[in-house]
Amino acid sequence: MAELFLRGQPLADVTGTPFPIEAVLFDKDGTLCISEPMLHSLASARVFHACELLLQRHPELAASQGDELGQLLQRAYGLCESAINPAGATAVGSRSHNLISTATALAQVGLGWPEALELSESVFAATDGLHGQGSEHRPIATAGLHDLVQSLQDEGVVCAVISNDDEAGIEAFLASQNLRPRFQVLWSADHSPRKPDPGAVHALCAQLGIQASRCALIGDANSDLRMAQQAGVPVVLGYGAGWSISPPLDPLFPCLQHWSELQVRTAAA
Repeated sequence: MAELFLRGQPLADVTGTPFPIEAVLFDKDGTLCISEPMLHSLASARVFHACELLLQRHPELAASQGDELGQLLQRAYGLCESAINPAGATAVGSRSHNLISTATALAQVGLGWPEALELSESVFAATDGLHGQGSEHRPIATAGLHDLVQSLQDEGVVCAVISNDDEAGIEAFLASQNLRPRFQVLWSADHSPRKPDPGAVHALCAQLGIQASRCALIGDANSDLRMAQQAGVPVVLGYGAGWSISPPLDPLFPCLQHWSELQVRTAAA
């Protein structure tokens, strides 16, 4: 077991005693990796294809509602001119969450729900190749991650991923960064329950064979941090450096901006 120190200070209980840690659970997008360029390209393409398909199938709606559709989708996705809102659906939600957001926007401009869903599926089929390893903007590891993971491994701490990306996307990222052997278990949008259900933490911990009370969780969204707290994880950390717009993290949780701020030490006997 090991103890974690943030900027030299122990992450400890109310008595000042550091928590012994056996595993660290990492979010992926915006925490393990910088995926904003890829996600911006993906969200922009989804807006474009949704507007184009509406124009092809319902030119009368596109003429009167096309601009509104684009604005609705941009807000739903958290798509800014050159950035992604780190608390928006593209950054935090799963593919299915974003598909439902797309269908909802289409329904708001006049499509019936069955057609809105069908058109959304077409939009995503046309743009899925821009995601993950199919993107020209492939996610890269956040600065200092390799050194931290090595330090955790040296102290016998297990690493795992808990993400709303699908398992293939997580596997591809880890493989591309030569990190796959460092992570014992992956919990993805393909699993049930998904984040931010605290049951996702418990299910992941069960696979690790480690109690949640012996884990730390690091993420870039309040939903991640509150999920961990509700699941009984004692060390919950926000990570704020994965996006060009700082994520609006609850100050209740300690936050770091670079992995070098986190130190791993052998737990006292």
